[in-house]
Amino acid sequence: MESTFALAIHGGAGTISRDQMTPEKEQAYHAALRQVLEVGHEVLRQGGAALDAVEAAVRVLEDSPLFNAGRGAVFTHDGRHEMDAAIMDGRDRSAGAVAGVRNLQNPISAARMIMEKSDHVLLAWPGAEEFAREHNLPTQPDEYFFTQHRHDQLQEALESGGIHLDHSESKKAPQKKMGTVGAVARDRHGNLAAATSTGGMTNKRYSRIGDSPIIGAGTFADNTTCAISCTGSGEYFMRAVAAYDVACLMEYRGLSLAEACRIVVHDKLAPVGGEGGLIAVDGAGNLALPFNSSGMYRGTFTSESPLFTAIYEDK
Repeated sequence: MESTFALAIHGGAGTISRDQMTPEKEQAYHAALRQVLEVGHEVLRQGGAALDAVEAAVRVLEDSPLFNAGRGAVFTHDGRHEMDAAIMDGRDRSAGAVAGVRNLQNPISAARMIMEKSDHVLLAWPGAEEFAREHNLPTQPDEYFFTQHRHDQLQEALESGGIHLDHSESKKAPQKKMGTVGAVARDRHGNLAAATSTGGMTNKRYSRIGDSPIIGAGTFADNTTCAISCTGSGEYFMRAVAAYDVACLMEYRGLSLAEACRIVVHDKLAPVGGEGGLIAVDGAGNLALPFNSSGMYRGTFTSESPLFTAIYEDK
């Protein structure tokens, strides 16, 4: 008998506030999330590996200008794009990550290449890009990553002198919005995997790196517990070692996936200002998608349940 499989994705926590969300924007986000789920689900349906499914899903998210990763990455203070990504295989905790890359079309694929073709886990720009080019991964000119919306966000941030997380709408009423994308999966063989990718923060300086490429902070996978991809205020997720904390609560305290995720997101991160959320899957294919922000672009698709997408708490 074929085993169950499960896939969960996110396109960032925080989201556009309801009063800024038009029906057209909402429809576009749901359509994009559905496309991502269908791509990842097809890999799993055909018996493919969880690792392949999460990479495929995140690649689609990176290719969409709607999300803060890859093509939709926000601008740094210097008007560049600095992208981070990580991927992890739950079978043996193999992992790969990149930080600060500028012209790679799909940073998540570079992360996987590092995992499989090097002796390292994390490479930073410019070496990470040199490594990717040597392995013939596609690159794009700066113009590929330009979107007017992101450019306007930078101008507003420069004017206000602030560092904005994704989807901040106004310097007069700043809101912390987190832009990251990710996927977690359990395949038919019972293996888990996680992948995360981000464009960082608008107007960031000094080559700031968040939690996304840090194994155990923003990304983690272990077949014995769970696979996690986080999105939120990265400094807090790093300090909390958030992704690994979920796995620890399951392994050492015997908690369920749902309870472990709830404790980390709501009891540990929220009280100290750690706004955001995460997506998670355990070895049985159970999913959890908690967040403590105004919303989180998210979706699920499993062998037992139909495709589902949501943005706010009430969908």
